[in-house]
Amino acid sequence: MDTPVERLIDTRAAQMFPTLAPAEVERLRRFGSVRTHDQGDALVRVGETGHGLTIFLAGEAEITQHDENGTRTHIVTYGPGSFMGELAQLSGRPALVDSHALTKVEVIVIPPDRLRALLIAEAEVGERIMRALILRRVGLLETGSGGPVIVGREGSGEVLRLVNFLTRNAQPYQRLDPENDNDARALLEQFQVVPEELPIVLCPGGQLLRNPSENALARCIGMVGPIDPNRLFDVVVVGAGPAGLATAVYAGSEGLSVLALDCRAFGGQAGASSRIENYLGFPTGISGMALMGRAFSQAQKFGVEAAIPDEAINLECGNDPLRLTLATGERVQTRVAVIATGARYRRLDVHGLEQFEGTSIHYWASPLEAKLSEGEEIALVGGGNSAAQAVVFLATQAKQVTLLVRRPLEATMSHYLVERIGQLTNVEVVTGVEVSAIEGADRQLEAIRWRELSTGAETQKPVAQLFSFIGADPNTDWLRTSGLKLDARGFLCTGTDAGEDRLSLETSRCGVFAVGDVRAGSVKRVAASVGDGAQVVAAIHQYLARLKMLEGQAAELVATRVKAQRKAFEDQID
Repeated sequence: MDTPVERLIDTRAAQMFPTLAPAEVERLRRFGSVRTHDQGDALVRVGETGHGLTIFLAGEAEITQHDENGTRTHIVTYGPGSFMGELAQLSGRPALVDSHALTKVEVIVIPPDRLRALLIAEAEVGERIMRALILRRVGLLETGSGGPVIVGREGSGEVLRLVNFLTRNAQPYQRLDPENDNDARALLEQFQVVPEELPIVLCPGGQLLRNPSENALARCIGMVGPIDPNRLFDVVVVGAGPAGLATAVYAGSEGLSVLALDCRAFGGQAGASSRIENYLGFPTGISGMALMGRAFSQAQKFGVEAAIPDEAINLECGNDPLRLTLATGERVQTRVAVIATGARYRRLDVHGLEQFEGTSIHYWASPLEAKLSEGEEIALVGGGNSAAQAVVFLATQAKQVTLLVRRPLEATMSHYLVERIGQLTNVEVVTGVEVSAIEGADRQLEAIRWRELSTGAETQKPVAQLFSFIGADPNTDWLRTSGLKLDARGFLCTGTDAGEDRLSLETSRCGVFAVGDVRAGSVKRVAASVGDGAQVVAAIHQYLARLKMLEGQAAELVATRVKAQRKAFEDQID
């Protein structure tokens, strides 16, 4: 008999749904306004935006979730001292649950901007509220409640693409396979969907998407919206990996208006790491997704506006303000730009690679890829720490892992990881080789070949999944027309390497900074990237102070000229 899966709500309900004391509620009144609702009224519906946090003064309300058929499931009942909301309410994003008044209720409604002020001003209560908001999102992720419904074949590359995208962005979803689910087949018949249009996505608002792009899906579920073209930000951070998120957190906490952009998801390559064990303060290790998820929540707490996914495709320098053009055609204005675009995964130089990417060739190892590897023979290419962490993680699921490297592990990996891999009985390390060919059909990998670098001899091995961790190249192609100085490998030069009178981490263009892996000479570690993010904010303050001084001098010069012209005119009249 299977052991029931223990849910978060069963183990941490007290932290997910705490009750505030009357004195605490009174202290929080100043952040919102009082409203009343009659019995049966909807306090919030899935997909509605901008509600913020709701604190109950009197009466009761039920929180429910519904599936693709509209069937409602009870989550919790709120009463006096309870508060309603989850992480979406920090940034005014769409609600993921429904709420209806069971009796007449009186509530305090705190809008998103005032909620962020509350979390900072009321530190002790704010900590409990923030923890509850995070845990509630985690609970929704467990069930998929409130998110889109993806209908498509389980092994489909397009389904995996959308699932990966939502997972990396901490968005709940439900997945139905029409091959074994009657509800899924009914949906396909209802909307007359042909196989070429799969997967379809049913958004919480009722919209139907047919094999959508990630950007189209994000906009349908309210992850990202339009950006005000007339708003002038203090700082725009391009890239939401460790360096970008650290920059956003420190800049936001110091009162600067910040916009964080990323073309796919927060967390960068670190967010795809199955486990980080040498990050200071986490002796038992932490997954990259958990670490980056905390950083993203922290950025939202300090009022950072996030536009993810939104891709920057051009930076116009030499103007005040700086201007960024996005792939959507939108334009963003900012006093300071921080480039934190990191690096792009390198791809194996083998024929036919693209037909297996997304289905059986992968560039990260999340729980989704681990499930695909369950009981299978798999291979992994790469000799760095990221590759090692992936091997350790995947070995818990795979039947056999073959690790292919060019050099001995001791030359490229941390010692503790080399030792750990050496103790895994289902991991074979093959040194001095490179992948030479891949074989398969219908987008499913069947075997790989590798070549010995010393002799040229080739070996074939059947594998179902292949993971590539062979490094990355700087993600700076989009900056080629901006005039920023790059080194010979394409990384951004900063500080004295970028030119005279440059601030720390400033590029060859005034007001444009670079942090993290995209910066020439950076140490490719999560902690180093976070350090860049903290350091660059100090330099940004220096730059903004200098800019303000120059603006003051310019205004004084204009006033002096106007005064001189007025005097000259008056002298002519006399």
